[in-house]
Amino acid sequence: MTSLELAKEAVQILDKKKGMDLKLIGIRDISVLADYFVIATGTSSTHVKALADEVEFQLKERHSIATEHTEGYRSNSWILLDYGNVIVHVFTEESRAFYDLDRLWQDGETVDITEILKANEE
Repeated sequence: MTSLELAKEAVQILDKKKGMDLKLIGIRDISVLADYFVIATGTSSTHVKALADEVEFQLKERHSIATEHTEGYRSNSWILLDYGNVIVHVFTEESRAFYDLDRLWQDGETVDITEILKANEE
């Protein structure tokens, strides 16, 4: 599975679980941290945890892919799931506005996820 396929699958999982303001940003050309960032917002700290749990569960269940590292699980305001070449960030609205990764990584390539979101609507 390529890093783009993994990132898109994470987007799909987050969308099905009602994650909001989903973004997929390619950062391969501007950083050595990863190839892609997936960013999502949950409606509450409980929702943030549920979103992160679902990504972890589904990727492990479907593809035997586990996170290399997880951060922020106890805070439930920003949970980071590190899959090596893909990093998934799940925020509460307040934390997303505060850390503003969308602005910090604006030089990255915004990947069009419209088709993924449309497919989940059907």
